[in-house]
Amino acid sequence: MIDFTNKPLFLAPMAGFSDLPFRNVVKKFGADVTISEMISSNALVYESSKTLHMLERSELEKPYIVQIAGGDKEILKKAVEILNEMDFIDGIDFNCGCPVNKVVKQCAGSALLNDLELFKTLVGVIKQTNKKKLTSVKFRLGFNEKYPEKMATICENLGVDFISIHGRTRKQLYSGKSDYNSIGFAKASVKIPVIANGDIDANNALEVYNITKCDGLMIGRASIGNPWIFYEIKHNKKVEEKLKKEIILTHFEEMLKHYQNQAVSIFRKHLHEYSKGHKEASAFRDEINRINDAKEMIKKIDSFF
Repeated sequence: MIDFTNKPLFLAPMAGFSDLPFRNVVKKFGADVTISEMISSNALVYESSKTLHMLERSELEKPYIVQIAGGDKEILKKAVEILNEMDFIDGIDFNCGCPVNKVVKQCAGSALLNDLELFKTLVGVIKQTNKKKLTSVKFRLGFNEKYPEKMATICENLGVDFISIHGRTRKQLYSGKSDYNSIGFAKASVKIPVIANGDIDANNALEVYNITKCDGLMIGRASIGNPWIFYEIKHNKKVEEKLKKEIILTHFEEMLKHYQNQAVSIFRKHLHEYSKGHKEASAFRDEINRINDAKEMIKKIDSFF
């Protein structure tokens, strides 16, 4: 299912970015495992059509993991039962890392690191209910302090297949540096595969492996505007500008297929990222903000990149 002997590269779940078109693009250029955007168990159980649209996967996505979040035992159980009925899903990941206030206030995401008894109960419910081949958990180093080995041990004892650890506490949000030594400490405390996450890019990937001794890497924010990062890590070489342009155009085509009329406006945020570091980038961003026609957008991308 996932070959951990080959140090797989994962795309991290990112709200508003790791949608189906983006996951399709990174799969074409070196990502081994893709995970859906974080899905609220509440939204899934009370079935909004938007949530079901977010669950769709592309042909290339094998294996494909859906990440759910929540703090209520019964609702999480129902959410997993709904996912069990969807045969295109290979695994379920439980989010215990999201630091956003809105999520934490619902006693979900990284709030669970403040209550390890509840963490244990909810991970147990997901593991027992899940009929998919894979159950995984993503968490941070802790809430205010660092104690990743505690969560790692709980997950291992409950039969979780692998864990992903973001190298910051909830308190840090996204400030400061990711602490790879602490991930390495957690890795040494368990036998299940551990995936390192946080501030990983093509320049430090090897160093992260060396420090953490982890079984794979999970790339998040560094892939936005840079989906070829997986190729660069795997092949240890830069992607040529010509191929980058091809990737950007492919990404836009995928967006048009998935979002139809909304694609042009949604893709602007990606183009803002793709254009960073280019000459005349601010003028380009200004122009695309006013474009509403797909053909015109393709021409603009073609001439700028």
